[in-house]
Amino acid sequence: MSEGLSRPLSQIRIKDLRLRTFIGFNEEEQRKRQDVVVNIRIDYDALPAARGDEVAEALDYKTITKQVIAHVEENRFLLLEKLVNDLVEIAMDHNAARRVEVEVDKPHALRFSDSVSLTMAASRD
Repeated sequence: MSEGLSRPLSQIRIKDLRLRTFIGFNEEEQRKRQDVVVNIRIDYDALPAARGDEVAEALDYKTITKQVIAHVEENRFLLLEKLVNDLVEIAMDHNAARRVEVEVDKPHALRFSDSVSLTMAASRD
């Protein structure tokens, strides 16, 4: 193996996770679930897992995804900002995550637009 080789962090991407939740503050949005599309990028050091083929060294993206699904589907949100921030915090609760970026799309939020999305990120020092 190459000694002294420097590598950037690896990225796990959870793409186009389609969920339904209550989101919005007008009366119709409060009564009926809407679709949201979640994209999550988690940067972490995958090299120990890759070199040793060790499950214990890998980021547990399945657990993160289950936590995200439960949170989105079991809660109500007035604002897209609240939903996205919550998902960033869920992913950052995993110590292996060095940087997290979450984008949530709210399809058909505007009449002439496919969707409205919000992106937030967090990183460890």
